[in-house]
Amino acid sequence: MNRRKEALFHDGTQRFLRYDEEKGIYTFVLRTAAGEVNEAFLCIRNTEMRMCCEKHEGSFDYFSVSLALPEKLVRYHFKVADSRKILFYDASGASEYCSNEWEFEFTPGFTTPDWAKGAVMYQIMVDRFCNGDKSNDVVNDEYIYIGRGVSHVDNWSEPSAVDGTRQFYGGDFQGVIDKLDYLSKLGIEVIYFNPIFVSPSNHKYDIQDYDFVDPHFGKIVNDGGGTVAHYASNNFSADKYKIRTTDLENLAESNKLFIKLVKKAHEKGIKVIIDGVFNHCGSFNKWMDREGIYRGNKNYHPGAYESKDSPYSSFFKFGNESWPDNGSYEGWWGFDTLPKLNYEESEKLCEYILNIGRKWVSPPYNVDGWRLDVAADLGHSEEFNHQFWRKFRKAVKEANPNAIILAEHYGDANAWLRGDQWDTVMNYDGFMDPVSWFLTGVDKHSDNSNPSMLGNAEAFNHAIKYFLSRLQTESSLVAMNELSNHDHSRFLTRTNKMVGRVATSGTKAAQENINEAIFKQGVIMQMTLPGAPTLYYGDEAGVCGWTDPDNRRTYPWGKENLEIMEFYREAIALHRHNKVLKTGSYKPLASNQDLVCYGRFDDKDAVVTAINTSNGDMEINIPVLILGKEDDTVWERLIETSREFYNCGRIKTAQEDGHIHIRVPGQSAVVYRSI
Repeated sequence: MNRRKEALFHDGTQRFLRYDEEKGIYTFVLRTAAGEVNEAFLCIRNTEMRMCCEKHEGSFDYFSVSLALPEKLVRYHFKVADSRKILFYDASGASEYCSNEWEFEFTPGFTTPDWAKGAVMYQIMVDRFCNGDKSNDVVNDEYIYIGRGVSHVDNWSEPSAVDGTRQFYGGDFQGVIDKLDYLSKLGIEVIYFNPIFVSPSNHKYDIQDYDFVDPHFGKIVNDGGGTVAHYASNNFSADKYKIRTTDLENLAESNKLFIKLVKKAHEKGIKVIIDGVFNHCGSFNKWMDREGIYRGNKNYHPGAYESKDSPYSSFFKFGNESWPDNGSYEGWWGFDTLPKLNYEESEKLCEYILNIGRKWVSPPYNVDGWRLDVAADLGHSEEFNHQFWRKFRKAVKEANPNAIILAEHYGDANAWLRGDQWDTVMNYDGFMDPVSWFLTGVDKHSDNSNPSMLGNAEAFNHAIKYFLSRLQTESSLVAMNELSNHDHSRFLTRTNKMVGRVATSGTKAAQENINEAIFKQGVIMQMTLPGAPTLYYGDEAGVCGWTDPDNRRTYPWGKENLEIMEFYREAIALHRHNKVLKTGSYKPLASNQDLVCYGRFDDKDAVVTAINTSNGDMEINIPVLILGKEDDTVWERLIETSREFYNCGRIKTAQEDGHIHIRVPGQSAVVYRSI
C-alpha cells in the first residue's frame, strides 16, 4: 500500500497537464506504480472520467484522459482502484478519503510568462543601491517632510536613523546603469524596483505623480536655485523641491533616463519590474496637493485639497459636509500622509490608474511587469477589489501580454490567483516564513522567536504543501521567493536567532553572532524550492539589519563579504544551469527533526536537496525512485555547504534499491543531480 501511495503523482507542470493548442484539448496525466492500478479516474465536480494507461515507463504507469474545457476554474482530484482498495489523490497526497479542501485547481487559458518561471530576481531600493550622479541628490532641508527637514547622508556607510524616512543617500538610476554588468555577472535575470515615481520620501510608497519617475533618481536640468524649506513658516515653501519635482523638463529627462536604463537592462537579458502603489498615494500627490506644491502652477490643475472644484475631488473620500476645511479625509490605516484612493466613487480615477498600468509596460518604457503594493487593500470591499484587478489584468495584458502581475499579499491569496487577476504573489507564507522558522526559529521581522520551530520538519513540510496547494502551478513557478526585503529583517541577521529592532538593540547587534552556515542553507533552499529566487540588494554582499528601517542599509561597495558573494554566484549558477530547478515538479522525500529533503524532477532530470539544521552529521537514505529514476542512475553532488566553507567538488554515488545513501554534515545543505 505504501508503494502505491508514494508512486501516485500529479501536478500542473507540462509533463502532467498537457495542452494541445491546435485541438484545444487538455490532457491530465496521473502517475501510478507499475502494474498496481486497475482503474484510474479523473474526478471533476460529480463526474468521474475513466483514464487510459498511455504508457509504461520503468517502475511507473501513466494514466491519461483528454477533454476540452471552458476558461473557468476547474477543481479536480483522482480516484484509483485495484482489487483490494480505492485511493483518492489530491494536493495533499494519497488517502482513503476524499477531501474537497485539497483538490487541485487549474484555470484553462491561464499562463504566466515563461521568462519569469524560476527567474533569478534582484530587488533594488534605488536610494540605497548606488549613487551614479551626485547632481540629482536631495540637499539638506530641501523641503519639510512630515514636520521636519530632509537630509542628505554624506557617509554612504552610515546606518539609517531609527526614523530614517527623511534621510537620502543619493542612489539613482545612473548608479543602477553603472552596475548592470555586476548584476549580469552575478546571474540576475530580473530587476524589481521599489517605487520609482515622484515622492518626497526615500521609500516612495507615498506617490506624488504616477506619470513620472522621481528626478532625484533621474535627471535635474532645472535646479530651482538656492531656496530651501523655511522652518519659520507652517506652510510648505520648498521652492527648490517644487521646481525639481514639478518642472516638466526635469520630469521628461528623468523618464528618458529610465527608458535608457530599461533598454540597457534588456540588452543584457535582464527584465524590469516596477512597484505599483495604487491603494493609496501621498498627501503631496498632484491630485490631493495638501502641501500646495502645485499651487499656482499653470501646468497642473488644482488638487482636491486646494479646491472643491478640482477635477480630482472624487479621487478621495472627505469627511462630512465641511469637505477639506477641517483637514478630514480617509487615510490608509489612518495616516493623513497616505490618502486612500476612492475608486468606487470615481470612474475617472479607475481609468487613470488602468492607463498607468498600460503606460509603463508599453513603449517607450517597456517594463516587464508590476509588483502591486498591499493589493488586497485596494477599494472598500472585497467584491470591488476583485473587479478592479480583473480590469487591471486585462489592461496590462492587452498592452503587453508577456508582462507579469505580482502582488504583495500575506496569507491565502487563492481568490486572486484563478487566472483572471494576479499572476502570483510575494511568497511570504510559502517560502519566507517556513524557511525562516525552520532554519532560525525566528520570524521574518526578528520580533519573535520560537525554539520549537527550529528544525521542525513537520511544520515546514506542512506549510510548503499547504501553500503550494493554494497556488496553481503557473503561479507557484513564478512566486517571488525572498529571504529578506524592505519590510523584514535581513536573513543574515536572523541567523543570530535573536529578537530585536534597531530602536531597542542598536545597529551593531544586527551583525553580531550571525551564522554564515545557516545563511548558506537558506540560499540553497531559495535556489532549489519552486519559485523565483529573489535577492534583496546587498544580501549577496553580507548586509545585515533589523527590520525597517535598518534593513535598508546601503550596498557596501568595496566592503562586500566576498566569500558570501562568491557562494551566492555559485548557487545562482546552480539554479540557472539546471532547468529542472526552474520548472520541474516538487516532491518531499524524507524528513525528521532537523532534516528536510526534497526533490525537483521532470522527464529528463532530477535534483535532490537535503538540509540538516542540527550540529551533528547525518547519514541518510533518500528515496529517489519516486523522482522517476531507476537503479542504473548515477547521482552527482553539485554543492555541499558547511560552517567554514562550501564545496562544489563533484562526488558520485550510485542508486540502489530506489535510494541514494549520502552524508549530510551538521548545519549544512547538500544538492545532488541525476546524471
